[in-house]
Amino acid sequence: MNNIPWWGYVLLAGLAWGTYVPIIFYGGTELTTRPGTIGGRLASILCVGVAYFVLGVVIPVVLMSLRDDAQPEWKTNGLIFSALAGIAGAVGAICVIFASKAAVDTAKGEFEAEESALVAKAAAEPNPEAKTAIETELKEFRSGRGKYLASYRIYIAPLIFALAPMINTLLSLVWHPKPGAPFHFGFDVPSWQLPVGILLVALGTFLVLYSKEAAEAKKTAAAPRPVPVGAVAPAKPA
Repeated sequence: MNNIPWWGYVLLAGLAWGTYVPIIFYGGTELTTRPGTIGGRLASILCVGVAYFVLGVVIPVVLMSLRDDAQPEWKTNGLIFSALAGIAGAVGAICVIFASKAAVDTAKGEFEAEESALVAKAAAEPNPEAKTAIETELKEFRSGRGKYLASYRIYIAPLIFALAPMINTLLSLVWHPKPGAPFHFGFDVPSWQLPVGILLVALGTFLVLYSKEAAEAKKTAAAPRPVPVGAVAPAKPA
């Protein structure tokens, strides 16, 4: 592994973290027995834990037992903060899994509420033409169920990967641990690149999310509008 350059590890980390969210969502969905249950999400967490155990426990133990240059110095501070880092990583992985489920559940609740409103509106409409228009709208609405359920899920990865580097940078500005002294704090005045970078990250996240909303709005505007309630077709000229 010493032959891999630093930027190679950067690319691999970006590839791994960038594909994690959609892969874990699909895996958890496939493991779910029925909608509304959390068994599939818990099973996906278990799979992540097994992968962490193999990569984070088995392989390091094997390498430390075989190589002289793989022997660590077991210091209390190192063990504590490394464990905290592991906890943070595990919590992040679990939160991604349940964020995906919560996003789908939220969208599903909104979809069903809007669907019920359209059904009730159609049932209460006395005008046959308006009733037909509402039923057509309901049919089109139901046909887009899959896309509607994914409407919030698409926000998860952009928000996470925009928020994480900002927190990392802000924490690095005030926390400066030294060997044997982890609680060493101070404030380094940032250069102009920091606020500009934060602004660009926020702008990039906004554009990613806005592009999705704009596309949906464009489709809605292009769709035929239902006939207003009580509307009467214009009389043909004699």
